[in-house]
Amino acid sequence: MQSTRTLKDKIFLILKGLGMGAANKVPGVSGGVVAFVAGFYEEFIYSLQKINGKAFKLLINGRFKSFYQYINGRFLALLFFGMIVSYFSVSKILDYLIKNYELYVWSVFFGMIIGSIYYINKDFKDWNYRTYLSLFIGIILGVGISFLNPAKENDNLWFVFFCGIISVCGMTLPGFSGSFILILLGNYVLLLVESVNALYDTFFDVLEGDFSFTHNFERIRMLKVLVVFTLGSLTGLITFSNVLSYILKHYKSITISAIIGFIIGSLGVVWPWKETIYKLSESGEFLFDSRGEKVVENYNRYIPQLNTETYYAIAFIFLGIAIVLALEIYGQKTRKSNE
Repeated sequence: MQSTRTLKDKIFLILKGLGMGAANKVPGVSGGVVAFVAGFYEEFIYSLQKINGKAFKLLINGRFKSFYQYINGRFLALLFFGMIVSYFSVSKILDYLIKNYELYVWSVFFGMIIGSIYYINKDFKDWNYRTYLSLFIGIILGVGISFLNPAKENDNLWFVFFCGIISVCGMTLPGFSGSFILILLGNYVLLLVESVNALYDTFFDVLEGDFSFTHNFERIRMLKVLVVFTLGSLTGLITFSNVLSYILKHYKSITISAIIGFIIGSLGVVWPWKETIYKLSESGEFLFDSRGEKVVENYNRYIPQLNTETYYAIAFIFLGIAIVLALEIYGQKTRKSNE
């Protein structure tokens, strides 16, 4: 599987990683959808599932080449490289775009979700009372999660570890946004902004030979939080991939219909026309996080008036659909070339 990849395949795999990394950071969007639509979801889950007891035995015994081949290492390495690069590049651009062109960014993502629903549903033929029930449950859960109120920020390391386990669902379960779950758990800013920025600053300090950060209590605290969050994410990734691999093998139709339901339910999160509701103190003043940003409580969704801005937003929705259809065409070509 690994040796047959061309240079073009490897480049596209890194680009897929970039797409997954960017999607995972945006609340309401799931990196798993990118994997599903681009045609490498099952290989991704299969490869993660190989990180098990046998793999660790190979690693401990120094059989690194066997370990690398066993876990489909080239595939995972290229994909995760793309995700890491995305975290410090594409996701930064996304932050800027969301801040300055929020309506149009959400419109593109809304279109991508619609395109994903079409893509997954068009080849799914096994509709019966069980799959309809799991579809309905998926929709209810997706919509229910969309309208929950966020909790307060909590930097307890056990809770951070739990956040890591839960947030990684977005990579393994299409339609389940890990970053939106972090908002609900109250730790989105702490884990995906502050701790990442701390790592970014530390990296450049080390390059400049400046180790004064070792005496900076806040920086060290943020780095500890990031390490624990990463450990939790790895634990969740390995655990969920094994569970999903088993479920896909034994209950594929029910799982796919539930995924379609999740994705339909997630449309509420990425609805483009919404006003942000910020948390207020008892005296009616805005509450701010450690970055000085207002703390988001929820969103007030509304039906837009027909004007130039709305027409532009609708055009971006169609752009989002087109992106998914382009990914689908590429995914089909990839599957045919690998057969």
